[in-house]
Parts: sequence; C-alpha cells; structure tokens
Amino acid sequence: MNYFISDTHFYHYQLLEPNDFAPRHFKDGDAMNQAMIDAWNARVDDNDTIYHLGDISMRPQDTPTDEETYDMLKQLKGHMILIKGNHDYRSLFKYLEKKNEIMSDGIPRFRFEDVGALLKFDHMQFYCTHYPMLLGRVQQILNLHGHIHHYSVPVPENINVGVDAPEREYLSEDLPWGSPLRGEEIIEMYEKKKVDLANQQRG
Repeated sequence: MNYFISDTHFYHYQLLEPNDFAPRHFKDGDAMNQAMIDAWNARVDDNDTIYHLGDISMRPQDTPTDEETYDMLKQLKGHMILIKGNHDYRSLFKYLEKKNEIMSDGIPRFRFEDVGALLKFDHMQFYCTHYPMLLGRVQQILNLHGHIHHYSVPVPENINVGVDAPEREYLSEDLPWGSPLRGEEIIEMYEKKKVDLANQQRG
C-alpha cells in the first residue's frame, strides 16, 4: 500500500507551541519526534511505500547531521520515496544513498526524487511535489504537496499532506497526529474540500 506525508520536520523544536506558524502541542522535541514515529509505525509495515514530500528534519540554528536524520528514518517502517524539500540537502540524500539497504522484498529502503513523482490511484493521478503546483484546469489529477504547513491552497485539486495540514480536518477518521495518509483518505479530503470551497463561493 502507498502512503503520503510531508513536512515532518523532525527535531524542529521551534515549531512547538506557542507560535503562529504551525504550533505543535508537545512538551519538547523528543515527544514530538516520538509521536510521529508512533503514528507512522502504527499504520505502515515494511511492505508499504511512503511518499515523503520533503522537509524531513530541521533545526534552524543547528541543522541535524545527516547521521541524525538517518537514525530517525531507521526507526520508521516501509520503503520511502523521498522528494526533496527546501530544507533537505543534497548531502543528506547522498548519505542516505550510501546507507541504503535492500529490504526483505529485494527493494531498497530509500529512493530519491528531486522534483516530484506521478502515480495512479483509483482512476486518479497523484502528482506528488514539495511545493504546491497550480496546474490550471485538470481532470482526475491531484497535486499532493507540503511546504505550507497549516495553510491550504484554495483549489480543491491541491491537497496538503503535511503533518500540520488543515485538510486533515476533512477526514472522517480522527487519525493520530503525524499519521501518513492512504490514497482513500486523499480522495476523501479532495471531495470534501471541493464541496467546502464551492459553499464558500456561494455564501
């Protein structure tokens, strides 16, 4: 099964409340990190693939070392397709490539994309990027993205899959904070966002 997530920002203690950007309600960075690890591993197993749409880890005054980020990713289940975010560095991807392991199904743990990835789900296409893309008039194409944390692009086809994304409020299931999202949940977010935006335009 495929899952989607973005902007985990492991180690980024400056996101802890109070702040106006993307407040995370934990007592410290360790608790925040552990919540994301637990939410991820509760849904994902090693046969699954997770599209991580950028910004894996961050500490603005003290950037996590490549080894620290690798140590964090080692705790997470599944294969990861890592799409480069604005806070992901070339050195990190090179380090992860060196440390890459072949899992029991013969597939490497990490794969890398600089710009994005395109895949099909239930007669739809998911165009996965870090930055939101304005695709114009499209049919059956959704842009899954991150980058803007608790903001939402007012276009139904743009779905923020970041851990802080407001689109998560459309989900009928109350997922633990930091959970990767399934394709069915992406479609649910899209359908409800489309109705919500249409109602706002009428109202």
